[in-house]
Amino acid sequence: MSHEVFDDQTSKAHLEESGGMSAPEQEPEQDAIEEDAYEAIESALASHHHAQILEHLHRRNAGYAAGDVHQGDLSRDTRLKTAKHGQNPYAVIVTCSDSRVPPEHIFHAGIGELFVIRTAGNVVGDFELGSIEYSVDHLKSNLIIVLGHTGCGAVEAALGGGAHGFTKTITDEIRACLPESCGAAEAERLNVLNSMARIRSSELLRELEDQDAIAIVGGIYDLASGEVTFLGE
Repeated sequence: MSHEVFDDQTSKAHLEESGGMSAPEQEPEQDAIEEDAYEAIESALASHHHAQILEHLHRRNAGYAAGDVHQGDLSRDTRLKTAKHGQNPYAVIVTCSDSRVPPEHIFHAGIGELFVIRTAGNVVGDFELGSIEYSVDHLKSNLIIVLGHTGCGAVEAALGGGAHGFTKTITDEIRACLPESCGAAEAERLNVLNSMARIRSSELLRELEDQDAIAIVGGIYDLASGEVTFLGE
């Protein structure tokens, strides 16, 4: 693969090491060098095309599904650097609140890599749209993934029609995008497509997608296998 975001040899941790970044306690001149190196790394990550980022996440998910050791950088060093320098997530993940769907684990991501938005049924409304716009416009994320999953309780409730209270606002949103007769798997797929359409209702995001500055994609996470199947594959 000739154009990966960062493989095992060029992960964020490796880039930090090759940039000569040292321990937190440093002399002032060393600290200035560290800041320059960190900013250069973050700039490099942000410059990757969304197709490369998607390829990277696809590969990292394959590692997760295979049971590989988590490859994301969760180190104290990175925690301190992101606290000091801010975040620069390369992707937005809009997914379900289901506790069995942990995006940072599914994609073997570390601190500061993913901007995650979670709602039951991965539905998208004004608050979610505002959060996505913030990540794209201010944090320069250029990939948006709507991640549904198998066995989604919100989708099942929408199909069954038994929700009450504020939960019904979620199931009504899902039910509205489904045909009268629909199986669970198809409903999960259509629900993802509906959330993608909601995202495209943002003029900002729609224009950026038209310019190929960002990509909006959908996927289904299999609770049993751990694999993400992106729509269109």
